[in-house]
Amino acid sequence: MILLADKWKDYRLLDAGDKDKLERWNSVILVRPDPQAIWSKNDPALWNRYDAIYHRSSKGGGSWEFRKKLPEYWTVSYRDLVFKVSPTNFKHTGLFPEQAVNWDWLADLVKKADRPVKALNLFGYTGAATMALSKAGCSEVVHVDAAKGMVSWAKENMVLNHLEDHVIRFIVDDALKFVQREQRRGNHYDIILMDPPSYGRGPNNELWKIEDQLETLISEAAKILSDQPVAFLVNGYTTGFSASALNNLLIRHLLSRYPAGKVETVEIGLPIKNSDLVLPCGISGRFEL
Repeated sequence: MILLADKWKDYRLLDAGDKDKLERWNSVILVRPDPQAIWSKNDPALWNRYDAIYHRSSKGGGSWEFRKKLPEYWTVSYRDLVFKVSPTNFKHTGLFPEQAVNWDWLADLVKKADRPVKALNLFGYTGAATMALSKAGCSEVVHVDAAKGMVSWAKENMVLNHLEDHVIRFIVDDALKFVQREQRRGNHYDIILMDPPSYGRGPNNELWKIEDQLETLISEAAKILSDQPVAFLVNGYTTGFSASALNNLLIRHLLSRYPAGKVETVEIGLPIKNSDLVLPCGISGRFEL
């Protein structure tokens, strides 16, 4: 099953193909690489309208070419949420719009819980899910990311969403080390979500490789869920990392602890405007009780 992030107004995937995507972020049009877009472009005439394009480098990475001077950052809105957007050196913009399907899912569960809900966001990046959870009514959200710059960006998103008076804790730390310290401290959470990269380094140069360490992280994180958890979410973008493999991990480490729960792993994607095609954007493993 594929879930579509099709409720956007400020974001639109205009076209995708030839391993690129053409996107409108509010009034700014960007072209960025996307290895999943392996088909040909649907409407080549559209592709001359961009404001900036990211060129891949044969040596890795790449750089932006700007047709006009863009602001350092601008904002996009989704429902009642507001996010800072800015082209980064690594082609990203600070936001993954396909994740809107998970923001909605989590927000609905928080509202239905009708009780105080404490959430932990691991690999929290710029905090889109953190803001969605806090605005939905979580009593506390703990946001953990190894990159100090991403945590600073998340704090900016907190201000944009007028959530300064909400309980949001921002922590620069290695995800696994933080989870293990929370075990020793006896802290528990009703919602845990994680968005692990394929490969990365922690703040003290800790090595992260998803195929080697994801099971350990899921297993350790499951130990700090509350007795009556609301949800557990794992996102995966790694090519070759299958939905079935992720589903198996959640069954083993979540359903074994909470047999009354439900596990589902779905593909998430973005609809392409004026086309019946969908751009696949990874998988999400979901547990709810």
